Amino acid sequence: MNFSKKGYSIEEIKEMDMVDYLSKLGYKPVKVRSADYWYLSPLRDEKTSSFKVNKKLNKWYDHGLGEGGNLIDFGILYHHCSVSDFLQKINNDFFFHQPVIHQQAQGDPEHKITIIQDFFISSVALLKYLEQRRIPIDIAAKYCREVQYDLNGKTYYGIGFKNDSGGYEIRNPYFKASSSPKDVTTFNNDSKEVLIFEGFFDFLSFIAIHPSKPKINTNFLILNSISFFEKARPFMEQHETVKLYLDRDTTGQKYRQYALSLSKKYKDESSLYNNYKDLNEWLVNSGMQQKRQLKQRL
Repeated sequence: MNFSKKGYSIEEIKEMDMVDYLSKLGYKPVKVRSADYWYLSPLRDEKTSSFKVNKKLNKWYDHGLGEGGNLIDFGILYHHCSVSDFLQKINNDFFFHQPVIHQQAQGDPEHKITIIQDFFISSVALLKYLEQRRIPIDIAAKYCREVQYDLNGKTYYGIGFKNDSGGYEIRNPYFKASSSPKDVTTFNNDSKEVLIFEGFFDFLSFIAIHPSKPKINTNFLILNSISFFEKARPFMEQHETVKLYLDRDTTGQKYRQYALSLSKKYKDESSLYNNYKDLNEWLVNSGMQQKRQLKQRL
């Protein structure tokens, strides 16, 4: 099922962002120094990061192998394939939406997106995407839909999460956006406790690790943008306990401290995913760590 009729050329693939591509493969930088992103090499086993991607040049270099180059050079080594095989693979994998292009300005596409239809999540590649983010299919199916949307005259697909105003948050491996109108999403089960999340993948992650939680009538608020925090305050204030599962980045820290200063009813729960940006990143990486530990035992 090819959602984009035109394949990507060699030059276009060379310009795809290396850091973004490595992220889709499940690799996170061990450290970042200015424009240099350092990884444990995806091409071999090592304990000290010696695989570098220069973000400005969009080139990689593996100091242990003494080799480097562009995305295609990496792809044929990583997948153990020919150039033509890698081009076919990347065009098959990247059908959702044009991947991040190195140094290309990413404007807000919200006003350009039109939802054509939504339906039960069935696309094999989207199901694989959910698996990569460690979200069980039954949980995703309960709270999300597969959406077909138009962007600049072309049709694409993604995981859609509906907000209270009827708009959708849309995600696939290479695209993150919203359809109008943008708003928060609430699940009101007449509870005195509410749990707050910035994004819906963090909400889904919570459900995945606490499958029985909704059965005890907990309320949920997904901001869909941290900028909606103040707008959502009246809903929060209706509760006796407000548990915060905000991102552990600078902005999330700012709003966390602000909320804690308001009242003792606000509780910070982010220690659960300490050392990770958010709850879903913790969930994904904890799974990868378990796989690595299992391999070491074999």
